[in-house]
Amino acid sequence: MSSRDAGSDGADRTSRVDADRQRLRADCAGCFGLCCVALPFARSADFPVSKGAGDPCVNLRADFGCGVHASLRERGFAGCTVFDCFGAGQRVSQVTFGGRDWRGSPQEAAPMFAAFGVMRQLHELLWYLTEAVTLPAAAEIHDELRAVLVRTEQLAQADAAVLAGLDVGAHRAEANVLLLRASELVRAGLPGRGLDRRGADLIGAKLAGADLRGADLRGAYLIAADLGGADLRGADMIGADLRDANLAGADLSGALFVTQAQVNAARGDGATRLPAAVARPAHWPSAGAQRPARRRGPAGGRAAPGRAAGRAGRRR
Repeated sequence: MSSRDAGSDGADRTSRVDADRQRLRADCAGCFGLCCVALPFARSADFPVSKGAGDPCVNLRADFGCGVHASLRERGFAGCTVFDCFGAGQRVSQVTFGGRDWRGSPQEAAPMFAAFGVMRQLHELLWYLTEAVTLPAAAEIHDELRAVLVRTEQLAQADAAVLAGLDVGAHRAEANVLLLRASELVRAGLPGRGLDRRGADLIGAKLAGADLRGADLRGAYLIAADLGGADLRGADMIGADLRDANLAGADLSGALFVTQAQVNAARGDGATRLPAAVARPAHWPSAGAQRPARRRGPAGGRAAPGRAAGRAGRRR
């Protein structure tokens, strides 16, 4: 194969991955407000009121749009701004149910809401798998990863009845074995490969400027942690709780399995470096304070957690 052909093949793969990732991004215009109805929330720092599962949010309009979308944070609905359905909402609305909405077809409401919960998990898994098959260091298991990716997509194409009976937990567990292996292969040559903070309580931890390259932060509680200026390249971030974490000046450009929801929940600035697949949140300031200097080792001190609260829906 010529260098030109190789370059063309690489560009084609990148284009396909970009297209796959685009399908895994929320498109509220194509959704029937499923996250605003199907999911419950409790009055807290993230929501000013409580609502039950299946009850429409008070802000949901007749056209399924949000009546206060432009001022959600100011009105206390920060929880809405950090939620990400990974494109499950529009898929369930337009594909699984063929454009039939729960208001016009109330008999479809319960199965639609149930399908949404399952589809979101499948789409989140597709997000991770789509990234994993692009990691050069994990080339030896790319075929296995692609096989699981294809099976996951096939499950997502099922009808509502099949989705309702799907043991999505078992499927995620199978995929997680490969995702963990891919992570290990990528992190093998990085300084922090032996730094295991999986599921660790790092609430309010003082990690400013820390060298966390290759660290295992899967499911870590990083709520309100100070990660300002930290180097997180190559760190495994699946399920890490970054609510209210300070990412000002931090480098996540090569971090593994970062999601939009994680970034939306954190506090960053114009100096924060993000993976190419993740957008810079609109509420982040364009420029932050002076970037903290990096140090060679990770800090382990903790600060008071402040408004950090318990988390819901985290998956590792």
